[in-house]
Amino acid sequence: MSTISRQEVVRVAALARIELTEAEVDRLAGELDVIASAVARVAEVATPDVPATSHPVPMANVMRADIPVDPLPVDEVLAAAPEAVDGQFMVPQILEEEA
Repeated sequence: MSTISRQEVVRVAALARIELTEAEVDRLAGELDVIASAVARVAEVATPDVPATSHPVPMANVMRADIPVDPLPVDEVLAAAPEAVDGQFMVPQILEEEA
């Protein structure tokens, strides 16, 4: 039994303002029907006694603690820069605007 019809694909494409050829409508109707069928099969086994999971294995956050530290001195940072002006990095101009 088809759950996604050609007419539904055409209607959704029109709502999204996407122009589709007849071949694309046929292909998408078939592909979306396969996806809808797969979702329906999962819904059959997703019963209240099966807990919802986002990952099949337990995961733990491995990020370090966010501990604020003093920043590097400006002179030390700019020492590694190819060019600096007035305490700032000097970079090539990329827009055609007057500086």
